[in-house]
Amino acid sequence: MLNRVVLIGRLANDPELKYTPSGIAVSTFTLAVNRMPNAQGEREADFIPIVAWRQQAEFAANYLTKGRLVAVDGKLQIRSWVAQDGTRRKNAEVIADNLRSLDRPKEHTDASRAGAVSEEAPAPAAEPAGDFEDPFAEE
Repeated sequence: MLNRVVLIGRLANDPELKYTPSGIAVSTFTLAVNRMPNAQGEREADFIPIVAWRQQAEFAANYLTKGRLVAVDGKLQIRSWVAQDGTRRKNAEVIADNLRSLDRPKEHTDASRAGAVSEEAPAPAAEPAGDFEDPFAEE
């Protein structure tokens, strides 16, 4: 049997980092993933909850922000429980085994807006391998 999920999308919110009582990092965020265009050419997006643990959680919290393009490799988990009103509830989420940023972070300094490069600015990250279509690019 195989339970593997690979998604490419943009973060719909900034990752939220928490720690378990035993000190294990856990981060949650929502990934917006476009569907294929429908017959009218309109695109819809799915908003998929992602949970990352340990180093992946700290990476998400430290380096990923709302709007960043990322690849998530993980497994689908369905949790079910009985709510206080007695109804059965289910929740689907992807448990991330690997997160990879597919774009560069946007610079927010005045120098970068003017096109100047600061001596303190880190070297730009290498472009991701392969051709990735931006799911939110306007056509």
